[in-house]
Amino acid sequence: MSLTAQRSAIVDLGSNSVRMVVFEGVSRNPQPIFNEKATLKLGRGLDSSGRLNEDGVTLAMDVLGRFHTVARAMGAEPFEVLATAAVRDATNGPDFVAAIRARMPGVPIRVLEGEEEADYSAKGVLCSLPQADGLVADIGGGSLELIHVADKQYYEAVTTKLGVIRLHDRAKGSVEQAGLIANEMLAEVKWLPGMTGRPLYLVGGAFRALARIQISRTQYPLNLVHLFSLAEKEARDLTDWVISSSKKTLEKLPNVPRKRMADAPFAAVVLRALIERVKPSKIVFSADGLREGWYMKHIASSVAQEDPMVALTNEMSSRLARSASLGYPLARWTDSLFPDETPMQKYLRYLACDLSDIGAYDHPEYRAEQTYKRILHSNGVAFEHSARAFIGLALAVRYEVDINSALLEPSRKLLSRSEIDRAIRLGLALRLAYTLCAGTKVLLEECRILIEDKKLVLILGARSVRAAGGAVLRRFERLADVMALELQVREE
Repeated sequence: MSLTAQRSAIVDLGSNSVRMVVFEGVSRNPQPIFNEKATLKLGRGLDSSGRLNEDGVTLAMDVLGRFHTVARAMGAEPFEVLATAAVRDATNGPDFVAAIRARMPGVPIRVLEGEEEADYSAKGVLCSLPQADGLVADIGGGSLELIHVADKQYYEAVTTKLGVIRLHDRAKGSVEQAGLIANEMLAEVKWLPGMTGRPLYLVGGAFRALARIQISRTQYPLNLVHLFSLAEKEARDLTDWVISSSKKTLEKLPNVPRKRMADAPFAAVVLRALIERVKPSKIVFSADGLREGWYMKHIASSVAQEDPMVALTNEMSSRLARSASLGYPLARWTDSLFPDETPMQKYLRYLACDLSDIGAYDHPEYRAEQTYKRILHSNGVAFEHSARAFIGLALAVRYEVDINSALLEPSRKLLSRSEIDRAIRLGLALRLAYTLCAGTKVLLEECRILIEDKKLVLILGARSVRAAGGAVLRRFERLADVMALELQVREE
């Protein structure tokens, strides 16, 4: 396949900023290989003047010219520009689009209607969370899109003028006045009460800035905004803190973009109004929105029905493990050790087994560390934080990590005691299995493990007996000890 056919590019031209993302390949997990943003503030003053900010228009021409050059040099095709609320609503929007076309010849420039914008945002969230069932709120500089998602599609959708730049301008910089405006506008969305008690999925740079603030001020163990989640009370506390804090206080927080600090209180006002109106069961921040929605709709529709986590583990295993076919047999081999697990626990265990050999080609001294960090920091769109912590811990144990190592602190903070115990049990079982089978399916099939009469029983076939040794017995004893069971070895 040619380089051009493998890459696609999207420019998201918003009211506050413009960003270009170049995706590599066609996979269930979008792979961005170029991601650059510039702050334009095209929507500043739009409500009073009816026109795009002239300084932003001038800057946009330079930025878009650079994006055009980069995308063409990278062989991106298709390559498209999507413009949203500010360009859609401004009287000089058509002239601006004409100027872009002259600067970027041959590149489609689309000005999205509010419902189209909502459609892309919904598809972006469903890219990460195909089982999402609740309210998506996508905030930009000029608008806030609200979308009801369920059953892998979206239903009601509405666009409101609650973007952070527009809200700031309408409220004349008053956070208190912005709160009144937000409540008034949300009260006009008649279907919103039907979202009460469901998850609230937050999309957009200003909401992501709130997540970064919370991650920083609470010293959360993962610096990942995507799929960072909060309980309703935590989210209320966050909005109250942001609204009452000075800009100087906000700017002192590490790993929080300073350019977003002026917008943060207005994003917090909108979030607080949403929380008061729908009382969500939880709040989930999504880094995937319009751009990923475009990717799934135009580039990866053929793989949209795949499970994103299964696709991720299959890809990682095929690239990094000695055998990409051992995951399922290992999962079945460990079934008997987890008789009371929930469907979600079983799902995560099977994923961990699929990933259980991805440290095979790392240096032996660093396999545990490298594998743990690889799982914790991998770019998987559906990889929730607790799942990262569980699978990472299990695989670090599989590679014989020191269980008291500071390396594992994220898992200790993100998992309950019972989940930590399950991860350790799974990791020890995998270590035993690999010692028995040396990563081969034929030797794994020669042995079984089960719980019988309060004993952990290892059953060895003829070839397994010949392959077994002192290391097998030590690892079997360690697993039995953790499970508080007597052990027994049988031959058959």
